[in-house]
Amino acid sequence: MSRDSERALFLRRLARLTLLFWRAPESSGARILLAVTAFFELATVGGNVLIANVQRRAFDALQLKQALLFFQMAALFFATVIAFLFVSTWRIYVRQMVEMRWRRWLTDHYLARWMSSQAWSVAELHRGEVDNPDQRIAEDVRNYVASALGLSLSLLAAVSTFASFAGLLWALSGDWRIPVAGREVYLPGFMMWVAILYALLSAWLTHRVGRRLVPINFDRLRVEADFRFSLMRFRDKVEAIVFSRGETHERVGAVARFERVIENWWQLIRAQRNLTLTTGAVGNLNNAVPLLVAAPGFFAGWLTLGQIAQARIAYGEVSGSLNWFVNAYQEIAAWRASIQRLLSLAEVFDATRSELAREGHVRIRESSRLRLSGVRLTLPDGRVLLDAPNLEVAPGERIAVLGPAGGGKTALLRAIAGMWPFGSGEIAVPPREHTLFLTQIPHLPAGTLRMVTCYPARADVFGDERIREALALCDLDGLGGELDRCEAWEQVLSPSEQQRLAIVRALLQRPEWLFLDDATSALDEGAERRAYELLARRLPRAALVTATRRPSAVAHHTRRWLLVAGADGRVLLKAA
Repeated sequence: MSRDSERALFLRRLARLTLLFWRAPESSGARILLAVTAFFELATVGGNVLIANVQRRAFDALQLKQALLFFQMAALFFATVIAFLFVSTWRIYVRQMVEMRWRRWLTDHYLARWMSSQAWSVAELHRGEVDNPDQRIAEDVRNYVASALGLSLSLLAAVSTFASFAGLLWALSGDWRIPVAGREVYLPGFMMWVAILYALLSAWLTHRVGRRLVPINFDRLRVEADFRFSLMRFRDKVEAIVFSRGETHERVGAVARFERVIENWWQLIRAQRNLTLTTGAVGNLNNAVPLLVAAPGFFAGWLTLGQIAQARIAYGEVSGSLNWFVNAYQEIAAWRASIQRLLSLAEVFDATRSELAREGHVRIRESSRLRLSGVRLTLPDGRVLLDAPNLEVAPGERIAVLGPAGGGKTALLRAIAGMWPFGSGEIAVPPREHTLFLTQIPHLPAGTLRMVTCYPARADVFGDERIREALALCDLDGLGGELDRCEAWEQVLSPSEQQRLAIVRALLQRPEWLFLDDATSALDEGAERRAYELLARRLPRAALVTATRRPSAVAHHTRRWLLVAGADGRVLLKAA
């Protein structure tokens, strides 16, 4: 793809990302605030024009020794500065209000796409393509929104500044005569042409020096997130790591990731150093240009001190507006890196949705019972896991799915849950709100024990007495007084306690369909027997589908499905 094509594609994607919010109904209030912010930007430019005029008249009064006019201009100058300060402060405040609304909506948009039933498919289908989606949603959305508003409003200010001061600068230098080799050269709007040529040269030079910042910033976000993730993973798995004597291994890995952070940091600060030298030289030299150009005219007597002061201000404003690209280059580079990371994440979401909508995947439909019709489950690369021709589970039945480790039991439950689309055939499943899945390692979210116990329902759905009763039934009486205690519960509770807590969730939520994936593997036979008896007694009408390797669990079910090797070597799921 050519550079022009890449640029056009980037602009189309940027427009799509930006319009997501501004076309949404929720943006109506933000559009009003944005209009107010734009008005304040223009008012700021108007204040600069007024200050330039006041300064010209004040300098002329000073040169002509007109004291009264000078002090009148001084009073007007201070009044303008106070109004300017008020407008500038509210301009920033209102812009931040817009920024927060935009960021909140875009964050919700990405969270809805990431934290969905397709999240597992996104990770499985596009493993390695998108790093750290959490960091992209948390930081890249923030950086994108802040820079989008800041850059667009500063560009608006630059355009309006140019429109306001260009005519003034053209008029001021319209009849300037420049002495060259003993002759006077006349060029209409001479200072305007100087500003334009200087801005073009500055933009070209800045881009040549600073264009490496985009890939460096892209990598910076990735390596920083990788390093932070390794520290979080150590915190979450600290018990298992220390038991395994693996702390040295983890520390070496963390240091290696941090070395990549340092390497990227050196690349970044070198690139920023070169760019800062370039923009600093451009800016400092530009400050001297209007004085150098105007000085001969002043010495010749056909320019006043006030005219030079006003021309200097006008040149500075026009040149500053034309050099917007130069002054904003570092922020543009970081902004573009955030855009690319957000766009690539959105593309993965879109690709996953398209792939799951294609023919050749397992079809899911809602029904009053569980039915597998011609189901074949495969790996993402097409290798066959198992075949399940025609099987059915009626409400209230209890099915044990038996097979060796790695035989496809977990994939079967994932397919029933709508997480495993790879394969063909159709699965009729009960309504989502009537089902509950218990996994071998339950998820224990951060928060109070009450939140952990009620998950995925809200913490206020069940009363304290009901929660304590369910805990006691599962031999977790000691936790009854800890409902409001916040802990990293996955580190506090043993695997056996975690699995019993998952049984508590089933007792509280009373699903009509309960699916267990080795959910009692950490329990001894006595605890396992009591758990199944408890489920049978407390949820007598619930259907139970259990994937297990333990023969002791079979006695608590009315039927069995077996994973057996067929004649062609493929695994077949059949009723026993």
